[in-house]
Amino acid sequence: MLERFRLDGKVAIVTGAGRGIGAACARGLAEAGADVVLASRTREQLDEVAAEVRAMGRRALVLPTDVVDNDAVAALVPAAVEEFGRVDVVVNNAGGTAPRPFLDTSPGYLERSFHFNVTTAFVLTKAAVPVMLEQGGGSVVNISSTIGRLRDRGFVAYGTAKAALTHMTRLMAADLAPRIRVNGIAVGSIATSALETVLTDDGLRTEMVAGTPLKRLGEPEDIAIGAVYLASPASSFVTGKLFEIDGGLEEANLALGLPDL
Repeated sequence: MLERFRLDGKVAIVTGAGRGIGAACARGLAEAGADVVLASRTREQLDEVAAEVRAMGRRALVLPTDVVDNDAVAALVPAAVEEFGRVDVVVNNAGGTAPRPFLDTSPGYLERSFHFNVTTAFVLTKAAVPVMLEQGGGSVVNISSTIGRLRDRGFVAYGTAKAALTHMTRLMAADLAPRIRVNGIAVGSIATSALETVLTDDGLRTEMVAGTPLKRLGEPEDIAIGAVYLASPASSFVTGKLFEIDGGLEEANLALGLPDL
């Protein structure tokens, strides 16, 4: 049964692969046997992840990319095909938007959040689909967030974008079945640089842990394990689903303290 989690001979593209969840997903996919295309803005970070991938005996292609640039994102696919001959897995991990009070959220801020979290995933997936269809199949994993289904003050831009990504996952799964599977992961509070303010403040960290049913913050590897499952033949009967890897959250676990208007 464990062989169904293997990705030997497969090629994966991971965005936001220089650190945190993206880097963990890249390492996890490589450990399962995949060669990995690593994309993010910072080459130095990508080079470090690539060294870890190669230490596992897998190949890595480093492609510094600003995912806000649609053409640069789409270009990841032909680059992967030129280097490795195929694309089997896409992990749309790049994204994120800082919290902002409602009246401080401009239309431009909302639209930039949507582009960064939703449009980038659409562009890369669309570019990869013809290659996957020619090969006979593939798997797409979208990294979403629990705030796409929960509510809290300050998240109208980010939460709306992640809710859109979640539903786009379901819609793309319908469009691309039966040969390409599309699933997502709703990420909870993960100990990465995105939570630096919390990680460096004992009071905030204690509050966030106390508000999480499993009483700890997640690790990037918690998400990577889910991504490997969704990318591999182990999940061959799963598409259009969102896996909630969030420590059991059913409500926000750290209030921003924004006052009533």
